[in-house]
Amino acid sequence: MTYGFLDIAITPSVRAAQAAMGADQIWAGFSGDRANDRFTDSEAAFIAERDSFFMASVSETGWPYVQHRGGPKGFLKIIDARTLAFADYRGNRQYLSLGNLMANGRVALILVDHARRARLKIYAHAEALALDADPALTGATIDAAYNAQPERLLRLTLAAYDWNCPQHIAPRFTPDEITEATAPMRARLAALEAENEALRARLAAAGG
Repeated sequence: MTYGFLDIAITPSVRAAQAAMGADQIWAGFSGDRANDRFTDSEAAFIAERDSFFMASVSETGWPYVQHRGGPKGFLKIIDARTLAFADYRGNRQYLSLGNLMANGRVALILVDHARRARLKIYAHAEALALDADPALTGATIDAAYNAQPERLLRLTLAAYDWNCPQHIAPRFTPDEITEATAPMRARLAALEAENEALRARLAAAGG
C-alpha cells in the first residue's frame, strides 16, 4: 500500500534534503498503514469541530500564498469521504487565493486543535463554484445564521491527508473551551457560596 500524503510531498529535492540530514533511511520504501485518500470517522469528527484553518495555494509566478479561513464551528463541511466544501465569504477583495486557483487548483490545508495539540494536513484539488451552480451543495454548506456575505463555494477533492505529531503545538483555548473546562469549578464555587450564605443566615437567626 502506498502512503498517499508522502507520495505527493516527497520530491527528488526533498529526498536530497533527507539524505543531507541523515534521514533518508527513515522514509526509504515507507508505505504506512493506509493510503489516506478517504476520510474516516476520526477525520470527520475533527474537521467538524474546527472554526478555522489555513489554506495554501500557488501563483503563476511560483510564489505560495497562505490564507486563513474562519467561520462558525464546522463551516468546513465533509460532503463525502473524499469531498470537502465551504462557503467563501467576502473579505478584503484581493482574491489572491481565487486567482491562484484559476491557474492551479492544488491546495494544502492545515487544521489545528490547539487545546488537544492535534494537527491535520490535507492535500486537495480545489474548485470554485457559483452559489447557484449546485443548489444542494449550497444548502449543505452555507450557514444562514452566520453574518457574512458568501460570494462562492469552494469544493475540495481530497488527494491525501496526514496527521502531524503534537510537538511544538502550544496549547490554546477558545472562550467556549474555557467555559466548558471550568464549568465544574464554577458549579462547586456556586454551591460553596450558597452554603456560606445559608450558614450566615443561620448565625444571624441565632443571634450570632
